[in-house]
Amino acid sequence: QVQLVESGGGLVQAGGSLGLSCAASGGTFSNYGMGWFRQAPGKGREFVAAISWSGGSTYYADSVTGRFTISRDNAKNTVYLQMNSLKPEDTAVYYCAAEVGGYGLEYRTYDYWGQGTQVTVSS
Repeated sequence: QVQLVESGGGLVQAGGSLGLSCAASGGTFSNYGMGWFRQAPGKGREFVAAISWSGGSTYYADSVTGRFTISRDNAKNTVYLQMNSLKPEDTAVYYCAAEVGGYGLEYRTYDYWGQGTQVTVSS
């Protein structure tokens, strides 16, 4: 059983930056592909970014490509999401997730989820 805990959310002005972290425990971190998803009020859970177990492959939603960067440190059992040039439409609860044997774009394929961290971007 893997436990995931996100941190780093907060309030930022449009154009600003935030860095999210997700610390994992209870499993072999390097066995899991990791993803970041977000959910805005009244909307479904949306894919943001994913990274392979080694960190060698990454995928991004079109809406964040060029602004967000996903990375991981397997020695620290942590995955990161650096968010730059933030926009009000990036406002959401951000979740990290772990997938056994993959790093998909669909939230249904992920096995473990964190509790989420709020990101609010003011205009």
